[in-house]
Amino acid sequence: MPTPDTDTEPKKPNPIDVHVGSRVRLRRTLMGMSQEKLGEALGLTFQQIQKYERGANRIGSSRLYKISQILEVPVQFFFDDMPDDALEGAELTGGGDDDVGPDAMSRRETLELMRAYYKINDKKVRKGIFELVKSVANATVPAEHEVTSA
Repeated sequence: MPTPDTDTEPKKPNPIDVHVGSRVRLRRTLMGMSQEKLGEALGLTFQQIQKYERGANRIGSSRLYKISQILEVPVQFFFDDMPDDALEGAELTGGGDDDVGPDAMSRRETLELMRAYYKINDKKVRKGIFELVKSVANATVPAEHEVTSA
């Protein structure tokens, strides 16, 4: 029987590390910060930031605290919206482009849309766009899956 050290299968990232990394990416992208800039602030390369964001490398507690300061969020932010299967140790699975699931918030398209949306200063225009998007979404999905206001 192979031991974990001699097993030839590639090691899969811990689902909690994947979630924390995706939250780092979410916040960094919402702030318009590059991986390179975050890496510079931490004294790391952008490749190391990539590994953190993919969950390939685990972020230590002191480094996570420093990241929270740089990204101006409490440490708890990185654990918010944790899927139940991550807490149970189950593997996270990414859906396709049409899926609206836990991975939807980490897609580049979603992040760019959110950044552009919040750049709209006129609250009435922003609300109108919000209602338009909801209306279009509801027109293209069955009634039992309608988008509702938060």
